[in-house]
Amino acid sequence: MKRVLVTGATGFVGSHCIPVLAGEGYEVHAVSSKRRANASGDRVSWHQCDLMNDGEVESLFAAVQPTHLLHMAWYAVPQRFWNAVENVDWLRTTLAIVRSFAAHGGTRVVAAGSCAEYDWSSGGVCRETSTRTQPATLYGACKLAAYLATDAYCRQIGISSAWGRIFFMYGPGEDRQRFVASIITSLMEGLPARCSDGSQVRDMLHVQDVARAFVALLGSDVRSAVNIGSGTSPRLADVARAIAAKMGRPDLLQLGALAPRPNDPPSVVAETRRLNEEVHWSPGMSLDAGLEQAIAWWQSRPKQQSNRETDEAHH
Repeated sequence: MKRVLVTGATGFVGSHCIPVLAGEGYEVHAVSSKRRANASGDRVSWHQCDLMNDGEVESLFAAVQPTHLLHMAWYAVPQRFWNAVENVDWLRTTLAIVRSFAAHGGTRVVAAGSCAEYDWSSGGVCRETSTRTQPATLYGACKLAAYLATDAYCRQIGISSAWGRIFFMYGPGEDRQRFVASIITSLMEGLPARCSDGSQVRDMLHVQDVARAFVALLGSDVRSAVNIGSGTSPRLADVARAIAAKMGRPDLLQLGALAPRPNDPPSVVAETRRLNEEVHWSPGMSLDAGLEQAIAWWQSRPKQQSNRETDEAHH
C-alpha cells in the first residue's frame, strides 16, 4: 500500500488533500503541531510533531516509514508571509524533512511551491520551462531555493520529486483577509467591500481543485516544477462583481476605493500544459460554480467561527 505523510495537514490546502488521498486508497498519515485524536472509522492517522525540531522529524519518519511525502507546511500568516524571516526557517526545515524522508526509504515527494518564484515584472503567462525565476519577495526566494535544492538532492540520490507552483486560490477555510473571502464576509455583514480598481488579471483556482491537482501530481511520475492553476485569466473586478451579484449586494461593492499595491503586477496567469497533458489533470470546478460554493460555505458558518483566524500556516 502507498503510505503518504502529509505536512501542513490542517492548513488551507493540506486539509483538503486529506480526504482526496484517502479516497485514492493511500494510507494517510497527517502531521499537526497540536495533538489531534484519530476519529473512529477515519482512514487518517494523526501525528503531533514540531517540524522545526529535527529530532522529532527523524522520529516521525522512523515510525511511519512513508513511501510518499506531500509537503504542504510553510509559514503563511496573511499579509506577513511575503517578507517574514520565518521563510528562511522553513527553507531549512523543508530540506531537513526531505532528507529524513529519503533516509527512511521514501520514494516520491511532492511539495508546495508558489507562483511567487517567477519574475512577475514582465507580466503575462508563467511557463515552467521558459519564464524567468526571479522572486521579488523573501517568500518567493525561499520557495525557489527549496525547490532547486530538493530537485537536485532527489535527482542525486535517485528518488522521484515534483514541485507544485500554486497560483491564486479561494474556497472553504480561506482566511478572511484574502481577496474572495474578504468580499464575501464584508457583504454578509452588510459592510462595503472596498477594493482597488480590480484591473489585475489573476489565475484563480478553487482550493478543492488545488488539492485534487496535488494528489494527481503525487500519483504521477512527473518531475520538477508543475504549475497548479486554472490557465484562465479573469480580472479581479469581474470576480468581485460576480460575488456581489450572487449575494444580491452590488451596491456595497466599491471598486477603486483602495489604491493598488506598490509593484502589483498587472497579470499573473499559469500555463497549465504540464498539468493538463503530463499529469492528465484539469479543473473540475468552474470559477462561477466555485464562487457559489465559497459563498454558501461562508454563509453556513456560525459568526464566531467565521471570525476565527486559522491557527496553522497555509498557502
